[in-house]
Amino acid sequence: MIEQYVVDLKEIDGTRIAHVGGKCAHLGGLSRIDGVSVPDGFCVTTDAFRNVVADAPSLAGLLDRLAGLDAEDLDGVCTLSAQIRRTVEHIELPEQLVQAVTGGLARLGADVPCAVRSSATAEDLPTASFAGQQDTYLNVVGPAEVLRHISRCWASLFTDRAVVYRRRNGIDDRAVHMAVVVQRMVFPKASGILFTADPVSGNRKVATVEAGFGLGEALVSGLVNPDVFTVRDDEIVSRTIAAKQRAVQPLPGGGTDVVPVGVHEQELPALTDAQVVELARLGRRIEAHFGRPQDIEWCLDAGGGFRIVQSRPITTLFPVPAAGDRGNHVYVSVGHGQMMTDAMRPLGYSMWQATAMVPMHEAGGRLFVDVTPRLAASATRAGLLDVLGKGDPLVRDALETVLGRGFVPLLPDAGAADGPVAGGGRSGAPSAVETDPGVVGELIERSRTSIAALERDIRTKRGPELFDYLETAFEEHKRVVGDPLNIQAIMAGMEATWWLNDKLQEWLGEKNAADTLTLSAPDNVTSEMGLALLDVADVIRPYPDVVAFLQDVHDRGVEDGSFLDGLGRLPGGPAARKAVEDYLARYGMRCVGEIDITRPRWHERPGALIPVILDNVRNFEAGAAARRFEEGRGKAHAKAQEVLSRLRDLPDGDRKADETRRMIDTVRAFIGYREYPKYGIVSRYFLYKQALLQEAARLVDAGVLPERDDVFYLTFQEFRDLVRQAYGPDAGDPSTRAGRLGELLRQRKEEFRSHEALTPPRVLTSEGEALTGSYRREDVPPGSLIGLPVSAGTVEGRARVVLDIADADLEAGDILVTAFTDPSWSPLFVGAAGLVTEVGGLMTHGAVIAREYGLPAVVGVDRATRLIQDGQRIRVHGTGGYVEILP
Repeated sequence: MIEQYVVDLKEIDGTRIAHVGGKCAHLGGLSRIDGVSVPDGFCVTTDAFRNVVADAPSLAGLLDRLAGLDAEDLDGVCTLSAQIRRTVEHIELPEQLVQAVTGGLARLGADVPCAVRSSATAEDLPTASFAGQQDTYLNVVGPAEVLRHISRCWASLFTDRAVVYRRRNGIDDRAVHMAVVVQRMVFPKASGILFTADPVSGNRKVATVEAGFGLGEALVSGLVNPDVFTVRDDEIVSRTIAAKQRAVQPLPGGGTDVVPVGVHEQELPALTDAQVVELARLGRRIEAHFGRPQDIEWCLDAGGGFRIVQSRPITTLFPVPAAGDRGNHVYVSVGHGQMMTDAMRPLGYSMWQATAMVPMHEAGGRLFVDVTPRLAASATRAGLLDVLGKGDPLVRDALETVLGRGFVPLLPDAGAADGPVAGGGRSGAPSAVETDPGVVGELIERSRTSIAALERDIRTKRGPELFDYLETAFEEHKRVVGDPLNIQAIMAGMEATWWLNDKLQEWLGEKNAADTLTLSAPDNVTSEMGLALLDVADVIRPYPDVVAFLQDVHDRGVEDGSFLDGLGRLPGGPAARKAVEDYLARYGMRCVGEIDITRPRWHERPGALIPVILDNVRNFEAGAAARRFEEGRGKAHAKAQEVLSRLRDLPDGDRKADETRRMIDTVRAFIGYREYPKYGIVSRYFLYKQALLQEAARLVDAGVLPERDDVFYLTFQEFRDLVRQAYGPDAGDPSTRAGRLGELLRQRKEEFRSHEALTPPRVLTSEGEALTGSYRREDVPPGSLIGLPVSAGTVEGRARVVLDIADADLEAGDILVTAFTDPSWSPLFVGAAGLVTEVGGLMTHGAVIAREYGLPAVVGVDRATRLIQDGQRIRVHGTGGYVEILP
């Protein structure tokens, strides 16, 4: 039927994306907004596209071949995409479609110039804009030309860039269909782009207008630099007027051409100030309609009115945490402190929220703490900045940038914010706790006893009773973490480290002296974990068949525990299997990104350890673990004696030496314990996860849940509610619940994919501004990458950029370069000569373990994994806090 092929824009709304594509759906929505003018037009629907391509049997085979190509085979993608485009362009259009399009054009006016534009079903979506991926044709005149350009739009669904873009966003080529919008052409005086949020900083209060003369293609194609206006609260706060030497203008018979702009007009603004403010207001109206910031294409027609020709969501902005008021809020990233900035699924972040010691707010699959009350209170602002600055100077700099704008005024009469402020001033004495190793032993025993009780009791719980029990378990979890003695022990080690670094630099002129004094500190469960994997390698190394078997397992990408059975059938295999299983018994609850309960643990995927074991077999000799620990302890003891001897030679030297000795004793007693609370938390998380997955399996058996791991896309409370409904008296038909749940899961999975593509900021404001901070240093060589010095020493070697621990392949002397390292990366540190990360602070886990192993390290190096190429030679200045890329 003709009606299925053509639909007027005014008949379209956002519910018809599958029928008209994203662009048409947005244009239909725009045409319904009061005061917004959209050029008249119609949509050639996806039904037309599907019916036409169905008549080309060869196309299905080409698409199957395209789907079978490796994602990295760009040459193959280009070749097949070109074949598909030629096939689509030469398909003969059915008479019904020709009549429908001709009728639509007649309603616009005889031979009226038109814009013919793509509108794919995966285009202008909240999670992927697909901007510029398909084609647009301007000033197309006459039915024959419009029909030809409709075919060209269809073919542009398979441009190389569009195919690659879809693959990167996880979208199947065969699942995307193309509609085409045909609109009356606007011949504008000026045109451009309006962003209703700052596309760089993310600030939602700031609109940015880019403008040029003539058609907008001059700006889009980069032919000219635009005028740029920044608008906030109906006021232009900045402007840049560019020299616009060229413009794109329509040709009389169709098509466009680049023409010169008169010399006297080139530096005139394309818009008046009043027009800029009017356009920004129009953008706010459009933004309110769609419910999120928009990227808007506009034209200023000859009569001085604005025409909107496209609006799409800005997909690159980091979301803003929901607040219960309209006041200003400042949020600090939790992930940067935990050395895990990846997006988390709903169960992951909601479980961390439920067990955290302070309220946390989710945005973009990450968690943030609202520090506004502390920043506003005179009693806590300085302390907060000091504590956060010790951990990560970039966080402090970002906060000071916000404060410098008056975003959070200091309230002298405000009392101290509720809750503890971690840490204290460097000059103060460490927290009051006896310097007795027995304190650490007592705390470890308390944690073990509590975890043993959890393991015993949780096994007996199921259904709603399990979730009631977990609420109690979470309170015990927080009680153990918040135990005053636990906090005192952690802070004693950290504050003694700060004291030693400050005082020894002041008295002896020595930077980061504590880095050596803390080598091989006792009771560091994370450093012990890395050394223990060296012991596993010692068991495996004498058996070539076992080594070859593990290499084959790694090459085949096996990560589950099935390979353990195969080990037992090889010479030396039973001993190797026992060594691996003993290691998993103590450390199997750990994994990369372990604060996210949805991540697979080593116990679930022991194959993830194989590459590190193989590296240890290749790079070390037997007994390396014990030797390294003793060497570190010896260096720490020698350093202590040297420092004390030098201090005694100073004026008032005996007092300084006595104070320093006490601090060395304190740091040796407590700094290793810094890692244990996280170990305890992750041990609990593994028990929670096992119980929750068993409950999820029951829901699958009951027909409520499609797959067990789908619960990862529900929050803890949603999971609890689902279980209550399934076991309750009003459970109803499982298939009905499953249908409703399926749509929610689909949405959550799409959201998670979009969150994965975002880079979280260290600091985020309620206006949406994302801040990363700056080091503001001038004491480094030109071209160096600046970071935070966390482990002293200088090392030069080959950079190994590793984004996934499963891909690790280190050789002796290699320097590990990665985005972030949580405790699960520690086994890799054993074989590395140095460390560079994009995220981290002075007391985050990676820094602590780097110091434990005497590994020169610089953390917080912005974009390190992109600026440093795998295989390049680099020099890491762990004392100076910078990295040199060598020729």
